Amino acid sequence: MAANPIGIISMQFVRPFTDQHLALLAQIRELGFEFIELLVPEPEDRLDLRELRKCLEVNQLDVLLAARVNLQRSICSEDETNQKTGHAYLKYCLKVANELGAKIIGGPIYGEPLVFAGRAPYPWTAEEMNRRAERMIEGLSVAAEAARIEGKIFAVEPLNRFETDLLNTTNQAIELVDLVNNDGLGLLLDTFHMNMEDASLVESIKKAGSRIVHFQANENHRGYLGSGSLPLKDVIRALREIQYDGPISLEPFRRNDERLALPIAHWRQPDKDQLPKLQDSLQLIRSTLNSSGQE
Repeated sequence: MAANPIGIISMQFVRPFTDQHLALLAQIRELGFEFIELLVPEPEDRLDLRELRKCLEVNQLDVLLAARVNLQRSICSEDETNQKTGHAYLKYCLKVANELGAKIIGGPIYGEPLVFAGRAPYPWTAEEMNRRAERMIEGLSVAAEAARIEGKIFAVEPLNRFETDLLNTTNQAIELVDLVNNDGLGLLLDTFHMNMEDASLVESIKKAGSRIVHFQANENHRGYLGSGSLPLKDVIRALREIQYDGPISLEPFRRNDERLALPIAHWRQPDKDQLPKLQDSLQLIRSTLNSSGQE
């Protein structure tokens, strides 16, 4: 990839992504994006990985993978069956990455989702939390080594307090990456989550430094870039300061619909007017990157 390629997540357009949606890749390339951030396909998604790779190559698009965890795929779970399933899922993610030629697999790969899994926060004791953290470190150490051997990188992502109770802040994620201490594990930062949990986006980026292998530039409300309160210029300036030249993806999947009692957190099909807004978002981040590089 070139320095700071800009990508778009597949669920901006459709979920799940199947063989029927391969034509979207040409559209994504025509918009000007350089990679697609693809949700790791489930076996039932009816997606031929060989055909997908061909289409990616034809359209000169790279691909990054976004892991999908649940309570049954949690390397930190107190349930041994769920732990084993979590480890097996990470191996499956590596298999998919090899088949598609992807290098980075990002997301909350430790498991333990909250609201989207229907699990309420639980008042764990300090001893229980320590055991969960130990399982996370041990599990990700094994996964990172497997990724390193394959020439891949797992990018661990801290989420806000409503989506997990295990890894919420950049500081926590830095500690985790340093404890694992393996080139097969890096850090994925998402400004949507950082905006809720970190005291300063800029200082968190600077502190994370070279640990960052994937960055998601998202508005505070998941809207189109430039429509919220994200201090994009400051964020890009911080990325420049740490000499980050890795991928930057956009996830503006909040739809332009704010009817009363509408569950904004639920994924919905895109609005008809998304393409011009996506292009505007892409132009905004590119121009900000360019102007920051000239300072």
